[in-house]
Amino acid sequence: MSRTTLDTPPAAPDAHAPLSHGLKQRHLSMIALGGVIGAGLFVGSGAGIAAAGPSIVIAYAVSGLLVMLVMRMLGEMSAAYPSSGSFSAHAERAIGPWAGFTAGWSFWVLLCTAVGLEGIGAAKIVTGWLPGTPEWAWVALFMVVFCVANLAAVKNFGEFEFWFAALKVGAISLFLVLGVLAVAGVLPGTDSPGTSNLTGQGGFLPHGSEGLVVGLLASVFAYGGLETVTIAAAESQNPVQGVARAVRAAMWRIALFYIGSMAVIVTLVPWDSKEVVEKGPYVAALDHLGIPGAGQLMNVVVFVALLSAMNANIYGSSRIAYSLVERGQGPKALGRVSAGVPRVAVLVSCVFGFVCVLLSYWRPDDVFPWLLNMIGAVILVVWIFIAVSQLLLRRRVELEAPEKLVVRMWLFPALTWVALAGMAAIFVLMARQPDTRVQLYSTGGMTLFLAAVGYAWQRARAAR
Repeated sequence: MSRTTLDTPPAAPDAHAPLSHGLKQRHLSMIALGGVIGAGLFVGSGAGIAAAGPSIVIAYAVSGLLVMLVMRMLGEMSAAYPSSGSFSAHAERAIGPWAGFTAGWSFWVLLCTAVGLEGIGAAKIVTGWLPGTPEWAWVALFMVVFCVANLAAVKNFGEFEFWFAALKVGAISLFLVLGVLAVAGVLPGTDSPGTSNLTGQGGFLPHGSEGLVVGLLASVFAYGGLETVTIAAAESQNPVQGVARAVRAAMWRIALFYIGSMAVIVTLVPWDSKEVVEKGPYVAALDHLGIPGAGQLMNVVVFVALLSAMNANIYGSSRIAYSLVERGQGPKALGRVSAGVPRVAVLVSCVFGFVCVLLSYWRPDDVFPWLLNMIGAVILVVWIFIAVSQLLLRRRVELEAPEKLVVRMWLFPALTWVALAGMAAIFVLMARQPDTRVQLYSTGGMTLFLAAVGYAWQRARAAR
């Protein structure tokens, strides 16, 4: 197995590629801020609360610490070597071309599938407002809008995300302020719940350690989307400075938005309330406070979060595909760039996402669940590639180009090993749970297939 070195980096074409640098610092800053507030937080956290009860706060704190370590490692490598391929290019540089191939294409499948899922989620909200309208038509409309926006120029993606993120940040900040006031008992018309919801209905751990494990697994996958900022950094006006700022600021945002909001929700609302899952935890909390129209307003925010995720995932999937092609790991047609945009990659990513939507209607009982299971643990596979890449690259950079270490991983290599141990523990926990075991095996099968194809391609290329 051949490895590339810092003298002959595999991602070199990325540096000379005709991608534009249309993202401004305000775009990158808001992408980093909005990326922390993903659709998984608004939509998926209800199932975690139902499983773990008040201990969901512990679950989000533990998984949040792991995400902080992963982001720090990714930030170190992305500041040293900005690339639209992000972790895929870093894996190729550190481990070998097969690793970049595996990480990149598995993430591309994840993002494209997520585009379809988020479109379906947004369409369900709209059909709730406009009963009788077809879901698929709304998904198609959203897909066309964001596809056209991403085809035109990267600054369009940046502008959409800037305003989407501004709305999400404003809404969740207001939610936290109202929630803290209600918990303190100083919000007009409300009484402080004290600790009754934290200790009642079965206590802080109502389903014991098994419930906490389920909540932990749910919380891990709610953090998806943080990688987008390191992909976008390559098209910003100052990639090194931009990614360094974004990664450093992501730490307190994770603690505030995720852990803080979970603490507010389980303090205000009984964890076993049906509304937490049916309406979503944020809508349930605001309805519980009796603020007129607040629940519906939060539905608008959830809708925006889903559209934001669609936009970001179309962008991210097209750039990952472009980077893979630039490194000789995909069909050349996907790497064609026009006006600074990989338009073919954008179109193919959108088509793949819409096919996933059609599969959800045509084959909801076999093909679609198989696809969902296949991407179920991809984010963990990507995180492992990030950690191993950072472990290998850090020592090389220290020897050959120490000035590139603008961002440094804390307590290297100890915390990198701690992160890897945490990922291994999550894999073990997934294997113990019937619902996640299938996802683990399905993702493992796809990863092994891609690794075999990537390794065969690497060997064939070396033999030329």
